[in-house]
Amino acid sequence: MRRVVLKQGETFNEGHLKRTGAFNAKALTAATAIVDDVRKNGDTALRAYTKKFDGVELENFRVSDAAIAKALTEVDPKVSKALEHAARQIRDFHERQRQQSWFSVRADGALVGSKVEPIQAVGIYVPGGRALYPSSVLMNAIPASVAGVDRIACVTPPTKDGSLDPAIVEACRISGVSEIYSIGGAQAIAALAYGTETIKPVAKITGPGNAYVAAAKKLVSGDVGIDMIAGPSEVCVVADESADPRMVAIDLMAQAEHDPLATCYLVTFSTEYADEVNAAVKEHLKTSTRAEITSASLAEQGLTVICPDMKTAIGAVNVIAPEHLELHVHSAMDLLGSIRNAGAIFLGEWTPEAVGDYVAGPNHTLPTGGTARYASPLSVDQFIKKSSVIQYTPKALKNDGESVMTIATQEGLWAHAKSVELRMGRIAEAERFSAQGDPATVQPAQTSSDAAGSGNE
Repeated sequence: MRRVVLKQGETFNEGHLKRTGAFNAKALTAATAIVDDVRKNGDTALRAYTKKFDGVELENFRVSDAAIAKALTEVDPKVSKALEHAARQIRDFHERQRQQSWFSVRADGALVGSKVEPIQAVGIYVPGGRALYPSSVLMNAIPASVAGVDRIACVTPPTKDGSLDPAIVEACRISGVSEIYSIGGAQAIAALAYGTETIKPVAKITGPGNAYVAAAKKLVSGDVGIDMIAGPSEVCVVADESADPRMVAIDLMAQAEHDPLATCYLVTFSTEYADEVNAAVKEHLKTSTRAEITSASLAEQGLTVICPDMKTAIGAVNVIAPEHLELHVHSAMDLLGSIRNAGAIFLGEWTPEAVGDYVAGPNHTLPTGGTARYASPLSVDQFIKKSSVIQYTPKALKNDGESVMTIATQEGLWAHAKSVELRMGRIAEAERFSAQGDPATVQPAQTSSDAAGSGNE
């Protein structure tokens, strides 16, 4: 791992990082061609790319009920039990995020509020390739289910023999997935976004993937919603002299084994301790089943930051803004208030990042590449949308009308001002009649019960 040694008074900055973003120019160029092709040619393009990239010829992409039933009979009971356990805790956590519509009536009778509705159809991408991720199904589909999404479509790359991973199918069953498609890559994102002859489009796409998937999500964003542009996985471990080097080492490796591009940061307080961690890594690698990937990640993407004190260390963390942050330090909870930027925070030596990946409950789909400076973990909020609700009375319009007309005139929007002026005239006329004893009153054009909704300018 590369090292940066900070002296007293020095601070960690962006220049110490080697981030390259969620995708590269090559991936964006390739994804653009694929997305355009699928948008124009539908299933024909999907079949061509599935054969080219996955080595599989498929006539139908949707997994049949019979194939799903067969896969479910092949699930290891121990795996099924673990997934059920994880799902219960993930669902419980996300149930607490549910929002309700709300309405408030002002003293002048104006009603304002927010109407909460679930998105009708979403697509979740579940990666394949180096590993299979049933946990990604749970983390994406369960919050969608809790939000009340009607249709949840799962896409995942096909295997060479066309078979289904039983654990992924089981995770789909547990989490409420409506349909499963054997398709991956940028072509799967395009199919979800624009639809094909056999795949209905969705309104939002979530889930992690490789650089081509990330590029495709960027390309379709705006036509559909996306959760985030996810880059390689990251972990930052802050460790003081109380931390067991073996634990710190294995937690760094737990991220490094995902991908050669995964990034691991060790923030500590002496070169001697950093050496102890490196020695522990070498020892663990002797028995690792993913030693080649892990070694490549740590060697090419790893960074150790040696800090003179805790204030400097926390400053480094907030610059890194890691996807996962582990605090292996005395009184970890005391530092929580000073952490400004992190996707998920793991407090103390008994809280490895792995529990967050699988069973703790909070979502493991997290902002990467420093985007924790402004982004949040995947949540139920990502699967709902809100409509503002406004209903004025004559009294309310009289209270606000002059301000509306003044601002509209300042902005040069004549009709905006006139739309209020005409109504204000009706109100004034009604008040004159009322003062003369005339029973006339101001009648609104439509009531809340027959209102058809409104749009933006």
